[in-house]
Amino acid sequence: MGNKKLKNRNEIDPKYQWNIQAMYANAAAWEKDIEEVLQQTADFSKFQGHLTESPDMLLDAFTTKDAIWQKLERAYVYARMKLDEDNRVSAQQAMYDKVSGVIAKVSAAMSFMTPELLSASEDTLRSFIKELPALSQYTFVIEDLIREKKHVLSKEEENILAQLSEVTDAPDTIFTMLNNADISFGTIKDEDGEEVSLTHGNFISFMESHDRNVRKSAFTHVYEAYKGLVNTIASAYNYNVKTDVIGANIRHYDSARAAALSGGNIPESVYDNLITVVHEYLPVLHRYIDLRKKVLAVDELKMYDIYVPLVEIPKRKVSFEEAIKIMEEGLAPLGNAYMNRVLSGIDAGWIDVYENEGKTSGAYSFGSYDSFPYILLNYSDTLKDVFTLVHEMGHSMHASYTRETQPFTYGSHSIFTAEVASTVNESLLMQHLLNKETDPTMRKYLLNLYIEEFRTTLFRQTMFAEFEHMTHKYVEEGGSLTADWLCENYEKLNKDYFGASLSEDEYIKYEWARIPHFYRSFYVYQYATGYSAATAIAGKILKEGETARDAYIEFLKTGDSNYPVELLKIAGVDMSSKEPVILAMETFKQLVEELAALL
Repeated sequence: MGNKKLKNRNEIDPKYQWNIQAMYANAAAWEKDIEEVLQQTADFSKFQGHLTESPDMLLDAFTTKDAIWQKLERAYVYARMKLDEDNRVSAQQAMYDKVSGVIAKVSAAMSFMTPELLSASEDTLRSFIKELPALSQYTFVIEDLIREKKHVLSKEEENILAQLSEVTDAPDTIFTMLNNADISFGTIKDEDGEEVSLTHGNFISFMESHDRNVRKSAFTHVYEAYKGLVNTIASAYNYNVKTDVIGANIRHYDSARAAALSGGNIPESVYDNLITVVHEYLPVLHRYIDLRKKVLAVDELKMYDIYVPLVEIPKRKVSFEEAIKIMEEGLAPLGNAYMNRVLSGIDAGWIDVYENEGKTSGAYSFGSYDSFPYILLNYSDTLKDVFTLVHEMGHSMHASYTRETQPFTYGSHSIFTAEVASTVNESLLMQHLLNKETDPTMRKYLLNLYIEEFRTTLFRQTMFAEFEHMTHKYVEEGGSLTADWLCENYEKLNKDYFGASLSEDEYIKYEWARIPHFYRSFYVYQYATGYSAATAIAGKILKEGETARDAYIEFLKTGDSNYPVELLKIAGVDMSSKEPVILAMETFKQLVEELAALL
């Protein structure tokens, strides 16, 4: 089950560590940027009260703001990534705290800008763009501000909210430290009878063990740990939701969900359509869960039986080097230029590969506008880790194309579109593996793996999205999120999704307490919408070839230059309709039918 004891970071071969030195050679260079940001921010006050005096003044303000944030973004990303290397290092905690404080100061210092811009008439702002062509870069920014005008407060109120950001971020910070630095799951015996440390990084690997005692032990240890902290975590989550609700009220949104979706101009119907369609296809999921119970031949199907593959194949380690080769084959439909960029990035040090003591769990793609699009992994030599690599590479390639093409102003991308880029890669890899597989047992294994990707991404994330909607509505109606309420409602929702074949479980009601994404409210639904869009796009690429591929690459270059739903239309997908979700659900249905027939 991998390393019996986690290594310290200095024991990891540097070739498997990201080249973070490419951002800053040392702490002194980082401090220099922080000092420059603070000085430039102090000078920014010269624009206050003068923003709309002339087109040139407005352009100067926009470009100065971008320059400050570009430098601060770089400093923040570096500090966050250094902390993620080992959350126990106090110097790295202090660095992250410092830059977080600077972000709050800069936000407060610039908080006058939006209210002052919107105090001018819309005609004035639009006439400035016509008078000064260089301002056209900011046309979308200005039009978006006008769209959100009724939710912008006065200069004084915006300044107060900006200064409070350090405090309002506290629930996330508290949970992060509990989850990554303080919580301990102890040790369990693995399939070989050896004592092994149970971690975030290896938990799912144990849950996939064909030894039921190992699965049960891992499951019990993890949830006993969260059960012991459930009241503290419930308090943190309660205040996280209260912050969302109060913030939405202050800004005159109808709800916290409306506020969260408004930034990307996402219709709330997209959220509701997702939940509605997924509920319509829950009987298919229930059929799969029933199939799982029969194949595993258990009297009672428990939650710790949900992740184990239904088809057992000989254990085979997939080295990181082999994973790169598999990725290269699977992503071939995206073209040579795409893959050459991927391989060059790996050679340059984009990826931090292996788990070490104190390292942040999970995986992500991260980076600043002018850095590498870094990838954090906790690679453990399994086929699923290959899919994680491919997934995060999708994010990083999206960032690479965007930052090469777009100015800093539009050099990022929303989660709504980002999850498309990652999941297209996963879909292409899975289709590649299925198409070349000739062994019947391995085909059944891959079908089950693909079904599990649908279950854990489309169904599970939709369930999370439904839970978030419930918690926020409850607080909006005057409720307080106690541990008992959260556990009771989460358990009920879990039963609805998994159906009658799943037996009662004393621990799954605590699962909400271990989900970091709940501290980025109304975030997870985008995994499900992204999965749906990606299923459609990957199908188009495989069916239509170069035309669909080129349209997809153009989409990757667009960044934040328009609203997500509009950008996805470039790649041929309309997420304002139910069609992409239905298409994904039909694919899931076909996979379940084929697997059932084979088994």
